[in-house]
Amino acid sequence: MREVRLIDEDGTQVGIIATREALDMARDRDLDLVEVAPNANPPVCRLMDYGKFRYEQTKKEREARKNQKQAELKEIRLKPRTDTHDLQVKSNNARRFLEDGHKVKFSVRFRGREIAHPEIGREMLEQIAEDLREYAAIDQRPQLEGRAFTMILSPVSPSKSGGKRSEKAASKPKGDATSDAEDENE
Repeated sequence: MREVRLIDEDGTQVGIIATREALDMARDRDLDLVEVAPNANPPVCRLMDYGKFRYEQTKKEREARKNQKQAELKEIRLKPRTDTHDLQVKSNNARRFLEDGHKVKFSVRFRGREIAHPEIGREMLEQIAEDLREYAAIDQRPQLEGRAFTMILSPVSPSKSGGKRSEKAASKPKGDATSDAEDENE
């Protein structure tokens, strides 16, 4: 006959008893007998309401997921003939996405004979990566996938960005004694 170390619903140890006796005890109390540590000698079992336990576990998982921040992947599409000003606008949008904590995927799509000059797309993506280096780290270097060059950037934490000044400090004119005094009062 196999024996188990039993822990009751309050968490107190009952002791080492026969498995049949533990099952009867669980049935009498209208609870379940759950094996907690099967590799122990003897195995450890616990009396509990398993349905309630599973419900509370899923509730905790749901709560933890709700508090997590989901990083979206934002895609910015370009063409080899995209002009420099348009690249600046798209870089600014990407910078905004990166500051919000999202990853950004750039893709340069080639149509027709444009694929004959893939170096144009690579240069565009390298230029964008250079422009955004203080806001982003390269997750995936520019690579040709079919008829498109793709690159993925992920946001860097503010501490890695070279110690940028805060918005308030950046907007404050240097040498202005009144604004320095106001900052000390805050």
